[in-house]
Parts: sequence; structure tokens; C-alpha cells
Amino acid sequence: MAEIKNNIFNNEIITRKQKLIKMKEEGFFFPNKFKKNITLKKIQKKYKKKDTNELKKLKIEVSIAGRMIQRRIMGKASFCTLQDIEGKIQIYIKEQEISSEHYNNNFKKWDIGDILGVTGTLFKTKTGELSVYCNNINILNKSLKPLPDKFHGLSNQETRYRKRYLDLITNNKLYKIFKNRSKIIMAIRNFMQEHNFLEVETPMLQNIPGGANARPFITYHNEIDAQMYLRIAPELYLKKLIIGGFERIFELNRNFRNEGVSSRHNPEFTMMEAYIAYSDYEYMMQFTENLIKNIIKLFFKENKITYYNYCLDFSKAFDKMTMKNAIIKFNPKIQSSDLQHIDKIKKIAKFMDIKIKEKWSIGKIENEIFEKTVEKKLIQPTFITEYPVEVSPLARRNNINLNVTDRFELFIAGYEIGNGFSELNDAEDQKIRFLNQMKTEEKEKNKDAFYDKDYIEALKYGLPPTSGLGIGIDRLIMILTNQMSIRDVILFPTLRSLNKSFS
Repeated sequence: MAEIKNNIFNNEIITRKQKLIKMKEEGFFFPNKFKKNITLKKIQKKYKKKDTNELKKLKIEVSIAGRMIQRRIMGKASFCTLQDIEGKIQIYIKEQEISSEHYNNNFKKWDIGDILGVTGTLFKTKTGELSVYCNNINILNKSLKPLPDKFHGLSNQETRYRKRYLDLITNNKLYKIFKNRSKIIMAIRNFMQEHNFLEVETPMLQNIPGGANARPFITYHNEIDAQMYLRIAPELYLKKLIIGGFERIFELNRNFRNEGVSSRHNPEFTMMEAYIAYSDYEYMMQFTENLIKNIIKLFFKENKITYYNYCLDFSKAFDKMTMKNAIIKFNPKIQSSDLQHIDKIKKIAKFMDIKIKEKWSIGKIENEIFEKTVEKKLIQPTFITEYPVEVSPLARRNNINLNVTDRFELFIAGYEIGNGFSELNDAEDQKIRFLNQMKTEEKEKNKDAFYDKDYIEALKYGLPPTSGLGIGIDRLIMILTNQMSIRDVILFPTLRSLNKSFS
């Protein structure tokens, strides 16, 4: 059966190619002078409710273009459906209106998927469907491959991601997701600018990967004869700008991490990082909450939204818990004292099948327990605070408890959405943490780690008291568009190569 389908598909491609060859012989040069004067969505929105008599009086002439997705040939008159990215409309074509030669030798031989330009007048059929009475129709480009079945679209998820262009043609809801993505990013930019932030740009190609603990993508610069890295995060560069005198800056950026792929991880992803001089993590927590609530207010009529099976409530202040308290809350058998002794916490981790290293500290193990048993249970917007120093190398120590930092992470629907903290501005402490981190990484990964001496040099000139924030844009958009996979909010997610030749 599959072989028969493939033969039919290949035969149709051959037929379409032959049609294009003949069109070129007859003078087809891929015309590019056709101009639209209205979109199909605007036509439907503006004129769909008008009755037949109103449309007759108005005599509305339109110039539209799109892809032919349906056709019904009925002797000397035909209907076809034209589709653009936001809508579709029916076209009525009469032989005597566009000429017998054009109707029979051209229009009737065109294929589903061809891109057409149409001029005509709006009217309603006997069944009340808003349509265009065609007075001129031309092919603007020939589709050499047939479209997927219009009723089922692309059923294979992998194919949808690899051939996003086909997914957009066959899935009417998809465009709305990515249109909303664009609007959300624009809303974030507007919010930041309204709060006196300056948008800046920092290098994506770096000599040393820094700002986060992740495996980098490695490349090579021929001219300067040096190995370089795609950025993991822009953090250190942005803080250098704060040292230089900027006080409120942000960057909407692409980051790259050479690690796992999952429903919530893509090796290339979008983040927003922001820094405010003369502020602390508590101020940044409130700022983050205000930003998220502002976006919810803009895009939803209510401050409660549905994500998967959850009703997320943004009407009240976000919950706040320390990491220790969150572990105890979601693990009733664990006592506070259990998290204060290395032997006890190691036993807990072993019971939970958490693989730990012999020399791991209490803070490191505590973080592993939190990630395994708590994160996915944080459904309502929740800030987790007091992260251990061991997993927060760039965050300032807490004044009261030197084992934890002035850091928070924001969780919504079980996803980590944001990470922020009071920045560590003690150059000597930062140097020690970098060196310790480097030694640990070299031992655990059996390879070279990186130490950014230039950032330590910059810190010695004085970083003002500063708070920083990073928000995962892709995950936030997943929640706001009700999508369960990060691949559904990235137009071209990272996929394994199929190593197939072009056809």
C-alpha cells in the first residue's frame, strides 16, 4: 500500500514538473508585480456579516493572493478556495468572464497548492458564503509537490518540525501560536522600555563560555587561529556594562547549550536577561512578578489561565518558599534536621535513587533532592529562595546564613521560568568560587574547565549592588499558548540530521 502511494506521489511530481516546463515555454517568468490590497482575514472580518443586497450596492473590488487549497470544476463555471496565512475565501470563476482559452488551457490545469493572484468583486452565494466573483486570475508560482491531505494535515510529529512550512499550510492554529509569540516578546520589550531599561547586545561568539554551568558548542575562528564558543549566557558581559555605568539594561538573546533535548529543553533557546543597579533580589522578585502579571493582563481577559489540566491563578501575590521548606512540604517524611547532616541527607538521596558524588556537599545534594521531588509539583506561580552557595556561583551570600544565597527561581506549571539573584560583587569571593567550580568540573567531567579572569579584573573596579534576572522565553510562551512541548513554540527546533539528499 505504501509503495502504491509513493508511486502516485512521484507520478504527480513528474506531471507537475512537466506542466511547469510547458508554462515556461509559453512565457511564464514567475511574475512578481502582483499586488494585494487586502488580506483574506480582513475581508471576512469586515464583510462576512453583510447581506447580498449590501454587497451588491457596495461593489467592493478586491485584489487578493494565496494558495489554492480546494477546487470544484463544474463545466463552464468553477469554485476554488484561496488560503493565505490567516484566512481563506471562496473564488467563483466563469469561463466567459476570464476567457475560454484562459479558463480551459490554464486554470483547469493548475494544481492544488499553486499560488494564485485574483482580482474580483465580493458577493454572497445562494448558500450565504462570502465569495469573490473573479474577473482576473493568474498563477504566481507553481507547486511542484502535492500538499498533505487537507483533512489530516501532517500527522507525523517529526515531519511537522522538520517541514514547518507544510505544517503552517495545513495547520490553521499554528500561525496563531507564533503570532502570539511575537506579540509576547514585543510586550516584554515594551514593558522593559516603559521601566527605563536600555536594550543592549553582547557577543554570541565568545573566547570563554561563561555565565552559566553548561557544556558549550565549540567552533573555530580561522583568521585569529583560535577556538571559540557559542554563548551559554550573556550574564558576565551584561554585568561588565553595569560596572561601566549602565544602571538598567536588558537583552533578549539566543543562547546555546550543548546538552540534552526534551519537551522543555532545546539546545538553542531564547532568554531575556535584565540587570538593575542599586537593587537586590527581593526588588527583582517583585519586578518579575509585575512583568508576568502585565503580560497575562495584556493577553487574557482574566487573570486565571488554563494550561494543560491546570488552572493557573495570577490574581494574587506569587507564593514564596525557601528551598528547604519546599522539600519538607512535598516530602512529609523528611524533617528539617535531616537536611542539616551530611550522612542523613546522603541516605535520603540514596533512597530516592539520586546518584551523588562522594565529596558532594549538603547544599549540592539538597538541590538534587529539590529538583527531583519538588520542581514538577510547583504548579501555581511560586518563587523558591535561599539556594545553596554550591549551586549559585554568581549569587551574593545571604547576610544571616552564609551557606545560602540571595537567589530566587520562579516556577509555573512545574517549569522553571525565571532565575534571579543579588549579584556577587566581592571580587575575591567570586575568584575563589570560580576556581572551586573549575576544579570540580575538571574532576567530574575529566576535561578542562574555564575561569574568566577578565570578569574578575572588571569586578575589581567595583560592581554596584545589583540584581539580575533571566527569563526563559520559550517556556513562558509554552504556558501562555498552552503548548506541552518547547518544540511547538520554536519554529525550527533542533532535530537529528536525516542525512538525506535533496530531491
